Amino acid sequence: MIYLFGPDLDLFELILLILFGLCLFTQLFYYFFFFGRLAYYKTPHSSAHKKPVSIIICAKDEATNLKEHLPSILSQDYPDYEVIVVNDCSEDETEQVLKSLKKKHKHLKISTIKKDKKFGHGKKFALFIGIKAAKNDWLLLTDADCYAETNRWLFTMQKSFKKNVSFVLGYGGYEKGKGILNQVIRYDTIFIAMQYFGFALAGIPYMGVGRNLAYRRSFFFENRGFSTHMHLKSGDDDLFINANANKTNTLIEIGEKSHIRSVPKKTFSEWAKQKRRHLTTSAYYKNKHKFLLFIEPFSRIIFYTTLILLLIQWVSPEVIIGAFLFRTIIQLTFFKFAMVRLNEKELLLSSFLFDILAPFYNLIFLLSEKFLVQSKRNEYEF
Repeated sequence: MIYLFGPDLDLFELILLILFGLCLFTQLFYYFFFFGRLAYYKTPHSSAHKKPVSIIICAKDEATNLKEHLPSILSQDYPDYEVIVVNDCSEDETEQVLKSLKKKHKHLKISTIKKDKKFGHGKKFALFIGIKAAKNDWLLLTDADCYAETNRWLFTMQKSFKKNVSFVLGYGGYEKGKGILNQVIRYDTIFIAMQYFGFALAGIPYMGVGRNLAYRRSFFFENRGFSTHMHLKSGDDDLFINANANKTNTLIEIGEKSHIRSVPKKTFSEWAKQKRRHLTTSAYYKNKHKFLLFIEPFSRIIFYTTLILLLIQWVSPEVIIGAFLFRTIIQLTFFKFAMVRLNEKELLLSSFLFDILAPFYNLIFLLSEKFLVQSKRNEYEF
């Protein structure tokens, strides 16, 4: 300590150094033990037989998206599959679009939920209707605003449909566009993928994304599906996984042809609302998952805060800057590996900035959502 930082450290500077070192160690641990696994992951041998698959899509006023994107799902190069679209109380031309597509694609099935003023429901109920209607045990989920990048999406995803597997986690990315918001959304999507893929590969699966997710119908009903969290508006794509996935029944599929794409939000307010909803859903995760997901961004906040304070105090700046640069090289290296594996482009340099900002704006989103929820409760009680 004396040789590196000098003999004249006061208590405040010593505390800053200890916090900085602990957070640096924590960050490196997460990158090497969790996030880095995506870089050197090798897809295991594929399933020997092509399983019959039911693809399920929930659609509420999605006429435009279905017309544009559903053909990519209906045109998969696969011998035995059905596509079930649940028309969830749509008031636009969704019904007409689906009927038109059904004339060309006999394996398209339509389940319709009629609007009932006495009965309100969320996406989970619509998804449940689709699962009930499915004839096959393996279910592959995606959304109405998503499209398959190739006609081998289904074929590639089913490679992991093995005997003792109940969940297969895929990647759902967003289209590359112009502007800072597009970069933020795509960075956020890649980093979350690094998390849930990395945790799954470490034997701690905790979530997947409904844009590209598969599980067994039989397993869904054996474990009571969404029953424990049906009252929540969100969580259709992660709470069932969080409660039931484990290191022996979960695989990931990141092959280049297994990816799904969708159109990102166009305004910051829309994206912020989506982020707040997802962050509040994480409150219902298992405690060990909440702890692991909290420690990483918290350590990042402390790391960057103590970095700035130590540089202001001018405590051995060459050592502090060296540690910062080392951590940055690790971050950029593993993020680049993830971009390559997930077929993402032109985000490496901006990821450096978002790595600093992300834990701060996510904290703001989480606190603002809790404030809004509490305000509504107070209004109701009043």
